[in-house]
Amino acid sequence: MKVILRSSVENLGRTGDIKEVADGYGRNFLLPNRLAVRATPAALKEWEKCKDKRAKVVATEIASAKTLAEKLSGVKLSFTMPASPEGRLFGSVGKADILKSLKASGIEVGKGVVRLDAPIKTVGEHDVELRLQPEVSAKVKIAVVARE
Repeated sequence: MKVILRSSVENLGRTGDIKEVADGYGRNFLLPNRLAVRATPAALKEWEKCKDKRAKVVATEIASAKTLAEKLSGVKLSFTMPASPEGRLFGSVGKADILKSLKASGIEVGKGVVRLDAPIKTVGEHDVELRLQPEVSAKVKIAVVARE
């Protein structure tokens, strides 16, 4: 099934991309959630009209993401958490904690930006990737210190 994406979908494409997807994926997920529309001749004609506008929007999004990535490259977040003598945390530092700390630092990012496979559960320094756009990402240093 050929679809036109109405919004960006992880591991599939950006808004406005024309993609060939499995029938079930398109029928059961993309279309009901209004993430895509069928690529009918009328929809493709309309897509062609807005092609330049979409390219400009994508270019501005990438430019703003690059400036934010430069700003984020020097950011170091610090968390003080109770921990065992071996360095294991009683609790963890997760995506929500990182987003809250970034917001307190004056940096506003979406919740899907933080790439953290598992919550941080050890004391020390950790690098966390923030994927701002598919081709733009930044690394933030996270320092976790044991509370006395």
